[in-house]
Formats: sequence, structure tokens, C-alpha cells
Amino acid sequence: MNKRIHSKEVKAATMNLLKERGVSIMDVAEIVYDMQSPYAPGLKMDDCIESVEAVLDKREMQHALLVGIELDKLAEQNKLSEPLQSIVETDEGLFGIDETIAMGAVYGYGSIAITTFGHLDKQKVGIIQKLDTKHGNGVHTFLDDLIASLAANASSRLAHRIRDREENLKEEEIRKRDEEERIG
Repeated sequence: MNKRIHSKEVKAATMNLLKERGVSIMDVAEIVYDMQSPYAPGLKMDDCIESVEAVLDKREMQHALLVGIELDKLAEQNKLSEPLQSIVETDEGLFGIDETIAMGAVYGYGSIAITTFGHLDKQKVGIIQKLDTKHGNGVHTFLDDLIASLAANASSRLAHRIRDREENLKEEEIRKRDEEERIG
């Protein structure tokens, strides 16, 4: 029998895992702010937080986070088969599946998200740097890239919203787009 999981449960599980892994909405919003503030004088942190939360409503982002975090946790518990265990545990340089999953979650927000993801993946900004550091406890082979994806998506989404407002698009039209995007 197929049990269909309600999207609210999936979002709650995603949010719980992020918290468990030490990542807050504010951590990601700070990256979004850093990415967008040079182009948006007067940008408010609340706008960045709202954008991160909206991206976390998307199933693709939730699913990518759930899968990636689960693989990181399994590696911490030494429950992956070799050689995958060693590859994930050490975040082996030629292992690109972590970026592939994160990149798959970026495509819904267009070219700005894709280029921003590339930048964040290379520069390791904010919480991404902390997660990428291979010292200390925890495996974050997937999570660091997924947070870059989340921040890139939220940054792109916010850039488009700022342009919509500059072009005097009515708030109801922007909200309609938001709703269509959330469903997608």
C-alpha cells in the first residue's frame, strides 16, 4: 500500500533536519543578503528570510535536502558500503554527486541561481564554509552544497522580486507568481 506523505510533513522533516545539522534560516538569509545587497540598496534582512522560507516550500529543495542530509548521516554512522563510505566521509575531490544533487535543485530559479551556486560552491561563504571544513564532528559532504543551492535559489528569487517591484508590478501579480512557484 502506497502511503502518500503530506507536503507539510516533508517540510517539517526538512526544517528539523536543518536545525539538527546546525543550519538556521538566518544563516542562509545572511548569504542571500551578502549576494543581493550590492544590487539592491535598502535591502532588508526580512526580505532575505522570506525568500529563503519560500524556497524551502519547494518540494525539489526539500527532497534534495532530505536525501543529502540522510547520506551525510549514514556516512557519520559508517553505514554506507565501501568505497562509497570513504568517498562521502572524506568528501573526495573527484566525487561530484553532491554538487549534482545541489545543482538539480537550482535549475528551477534560472541562470542567476546557477551562476550564484557556482560562486558559492567555490567561495564557501558563511555557514557553507563552516559546513565544508573537514575538521571536527560531522559529515557535510552533501549539506554544504545543498545550502549553497538554497541560498542561490533564494538570492535569484529575491533578485526577480526586486525587479518586479522596480517595474511597478502589482503586489497581487507578484503573489500569484509566488503561489505558482511554490506549487511547482
